[in-house]
Amino acid sequence: MKLLENLNWRYTVKKFSNQKVSKEKIDKIVEAINLSASSGGLQPYRIFVIQNKELQQKLKGDSFNAQIEDASHLIVFASYHKMTKEYISEFMNLNAKVRDIPLSELEDYRTALEFYHLNKSQEESAVWASKQAYIGLGTALIAAAELKVDATPMEGFDPEIVDKALGLNEISLNSVLLLGLGYRDVENDWNIELKKVRLPIDKFSTSIN
Repeated sequence: MKLLENLNWRYTVKKFSNQKVSKEKIDKIVEAINLSASSGGLQPYRIFVIQNKELQQKLKGDSFNAQIEDASHLIVFASYHKMTKEYISEFMNLNAKVRDIPLSELEDYRTALEFYHLNKSQEESAVWASKQAYIGLGTALIAAAELKVDATPMEGFDPEIVDKALGLNEISLNSVLLLGLGYRDVENDWNIELKKVRLPIDKFSTSIN
């Protein structure tokens, strides 16, 4: 299974080289993220693809993750503060257009989404949305591995710096995680030679028949 070979190949890069990732590969990773599963199909997050060293340096702030600045490209995953009636309405319109069906056929779907999401507190909604972003991150890691692009997922950053620099609060978003993309520095990455440590399958997985 090629996927397993790719996942064994990947690791969390600690030191990126200066080699740039091609636009073609970045576009494919972005498309893969867009195709990720999300609850209700709502995609309650957005991504920002950054290839600007000055901005990357600013986003790094005092973070210990030098990869924020060193990566060829940095993807910021930002989730919505809260699902709104307007957001769900736009989603319904998109559904009707893509599937070429009248909006009236989607009323039960709309009602179910509104009942579930509009009764949540902002905190509950924000937690739910951030979890959907993590699903997108998983897809991005797999896509990058398939393309032999190295990736470093990161939570260790200052969200206030990122949110302010990208103007996220003004569009009801907040940063939840970062993904550095690039190519491993073979000579200087101390993590490159370490064996991948994972639990044996029989301890990790329980089969219930």
